[in-house]
Amino acid sequence: MIPGGGQPDMQQLLQQAQKMQQDLAAAQEELARTPVEGSSGGGLVKATVTGAGELQGLVIDPKAVDPEDTETLADLVVAAVRDANHVAQELQQQKLGPLAQGLGGMPGLPF
Repeated sequence: MIPGGGQPDMQQLLQQAQKMQQDLAAAQEELARTPVEGSSGGGLVKATVTGAGELQGLVIDPKAVDPEDTETLADLVVAAVRDANHVAQELQQQKLGPLAQGLGGMPGLPF
């Protein structure tokens, strides 16, 4: 209800919701194009993911490669990817958090 006893302007509410949805879609698109990097082993292994969390690249320093110890290399790869995904999640929170909260606060919308 609007102060003074009037009804909320549904057209205005729908326009606001549509604008928020467009902003959210634009932010998601930007995240999908934004590369972020994570690393492990003091930079011996670097993983690049998109802001949406899709693995795009992996760089392994030759110093990290020991044919006698592939388990450590595998652990370094997993750690670098996890680190990159953590950075991507933080970026998602920065970009999408305020938009998603705004959509969740709109009455009658399924968000």
